[in-house]
Amino acid sequence: MKLSQFKFKLPQEQVALYPPHRLFKNDDGTEERIYNRDLCRLMVIHRKRQLIDMYKKDADGNDTTEWLTFRDLVNYFDEGDTFIFNDTKVFPARLYGTKEKTDAKIEVFLLRELNQELRLWDVLVEPARKIRIGNKLFFDEDGPMVAEVIDNTTSRGRTLRFLYDCPHDEFKKELFALGSAPLPRYIVDRRPATIDDMENFQTIYAKNEGAVTAPSTGLHFSRQLMKMMEIRGFNFSYITVHCSLGAFDPIEVEDLTKHKMNSEQMMIGEEACTIVNKAKQEGRRVCSVGISTLRACETAVGTDGLLKAFDGWTNKFIFPPYEFGLSTSLLSNFYHPESTMMMATAAFGGYDLIVEAYNLALKNGYMFGCYGDSLLILDD
Repeated sequence: MKLSQFKFKLPQEQVALYPPHRLFKNDDGTEERIYNRDLCRLMVIHRKRQLIDMYKKDADGNDTTEWLTFRDLVNYFDEGDTFIFNDTKVFPARLYGTKEKTDAKIEVFLLRELNQELRLWDVLVEPARKIRIGNKLFFDEDGPMVAEVIDNTTSRGRTLRFLYDCPHDEFKKELFALGSAPLPRYIVDRRPATIDDMENFQTIYAKNEGAVTAPSTGLHFSRQLMKMMEIRGFNFSYITVHCSLGAFDPIEVEDLTKHKMNSEQMMIGEEACTIVNKAKQEGRRVCSVGISTLRACETAVGTDGLLKAFDGWTNKFIFPPYEFGLSTSLLSNFYHPESTMMMATAAFGGYDLIVEAYNLALKNGYMFGCYGDSLLILDD
């Protein structure tokens, strides 16, 4: 397929800058947001029947005028069905420092730690043209956190050595205390990250630290919803995919077969495989929660259609047409034009049906992006 087939006009007002919330105005004129992560809208696609649900049903099975919300997903699954979650944990990767001598403000985006003993980190810097090997960056006017640029890795990439003499745990705690939630560029270019974002931009089941962006579909799950799913007899399987910025890299080729994804680290344990494979063998639904989970499962599925343990990296790029080997349903968000996440969604749901769903979403005011509304694709 071609890149241009995934192009559409997304109005700025339909890009979610905050999670689902109720806005209250205080007497002093300030505003307060009460967040409800599971109250985003939900659109449901039945790919075999080529049907799209947007509204709740009445007792006779007819559409009402009430929108489906994310909580309604429980009505589309049965006891024994299994959900696969990505339990990666986001760390506060975006820092702001100043360059020595010039005091120029520099954004430093932490990607991954390269060496604990030497305090080496792989980072992105902005504006990159101002940062050269040998430059020092200061991150706290009153504190000791200083970093030296020791290598150029890409046009924006640098290797930093933090000059901070203390035990590693203390260093990491101090470093992360200076950071903020690594919200996508399309949000932070329009509003600053807040303290609330460090909680909102994290799934409630996050466990294994290493992601620099959240597995966004998982953000919709609340503790109340997870408890409701547990009561209904749904099974949960957890894998780890440390989400990188690769999914946000612009595709610069029209022919999608020529695009190369950046790699993401992933781990799938035996326990996760046992839960998923039991559901598969019993003919239950297996639902991947998010595109990172979908890509990981397609990396680790065997020719027998069963999930295999895996510890390594994946650069799998999924776009139509693609034959899936494991998942029978998918939860995703509504994503930006020409994004790899939209392409993977179209591969799972079918290009024409996903385009129709996106057009309905645009027409009916659905919200796009990591804090936006959700899409459930069923194989029925």
